[in-house]
Amino acid sequence: MRTIAEINDKIRHKKAVVWTVEELKARVLEKGIPAVTKEVDVVTTGTFEPMESSGAIINLGHTDPPIKIRRCWLDGVPAYSGFGAVDLYLGATEVAEAQDGEEIRERGGGHAIADLIAGKPIHLRAIGQVTDCYPRASFETTLTKDTINQFYLYNPRNLYQNFIVGVNGGDRPLFTYLGPLQPHLGNAVYSNPGAISPLFNDPELDLIGPGTRIFLGGGIGYVAWEGTQHFPKQKRLPNKTPIGPAATLALIGDAKQMNPRWVRGCYFHNYGPSLMLGVGVPLPILNEQVVLHCAVQDQDVVAPIVDFSIPRRVRPTFGLVSYAQLKTGRITLEGKPVRTAPLASIFFSRQVALELKQWIESGEFTLTEPVIPLPMDRSFLPQNLWGSQLSLE
Repeated sequence: MRTIAEINDKIRHKKAVVWTVEELKARVLEKGIPAVTKEVDVVTTGTFEPMESSGAIINLGHTDPPIKIRRCWLDGVPAYSGFGAVDLYLGATEVAEAQDGEEIRERGGGHAIADLIAGKPIHLRAIGQVTDCYPRASFETTLTKDTINQFYLYNPRNLYQNFIVGVNGGDRPLFTYLGPLQPHLGNAVYSNPGAISPLFNDPELDLIGPGTRIFLGGGIGYVAWEGTQHFPKQKRLPNKTPIGPAATLALIGDAKQMNPRWVRGCYFHNYGPSLMLGVGVPLPILNEQVVLHCAVQDQDVVAPIVDFSIPRRVRPTFGLVSYAQLKTGRITLEGKPVRTAPLASIFFSRQVALELKQWIESGEFTLTEPVIPLPMDRSFLPQNLWGSQLSLE
């Protein structure tokens, strides 16, 4: 019924009808899919959750005399320096080191990235490999985002299409990437915000692919590629939504344009640092099929309940639970009520979708078509051996 070019023309003339995905879901219940399809041009989705497979590419600019950095720390957090002479990659989950070599787990790469985005100064310490063209052996300075050449996020795995619910059937507390899990099924934690999450609303990735323009950390970003652990062949319900971890996206965007409200360092007790990130994806309403997918409700999407007390890659589950059940605050496992809590901020996820809606309505943000589709036949390849077998002969 529409093309992206036609929608962009309406956006530029500030005539596009833009709804958040929650607004669309409510109006589908009132008016039905055909009427809603005729009325709306763009739907905005959003999430604000920990995305630990994230990091920043930083180019410092050359020193005088030049240095070829081989070890580097940003506010005590090691950065990878195996690219060019002054190119760095700062991972969100990298842990800060103290002067004596001990880790400071409460602070990591996510905090340093968030501080740079907020305009705060960051201490740099670098050790170089002395060569004829790079004679400098060390370098120490203070940086801000305005004193470095490039500073952009490149996140290898963001926006899980679905994820798991973590519980602990053991007899001691467990400290995980979902936060603390209390023993004897004392709590259950889920990370995905449910039916408002971007990829639940485009389950077969018909609209999203490399080149898709998105809201990333309060600035403009793009889908760069499939994400690591991209697993679109996950089992799916009849509505095409997956029953567990499935598709993922690699994202990229200029961190100098980002807003500290939407990029925050965080720490999981006895696990490590990470990065809370706001991501919003606009979906063009091209036909009724798009509206049908966007109309999915929390009771229509499910996640597996996984027992973390079993220290294996494949853990036992307690079956599937709907996000509607999770959002009530309690589920029942083995005949007992179990408290539930989201790792994602539902409030801020809604705010991401709302802010992106305002950008589009004001004509500041137009849509892009993917340059190629994302693969939907990717299998998940685990490492099945305990370790390589070594011969000492």
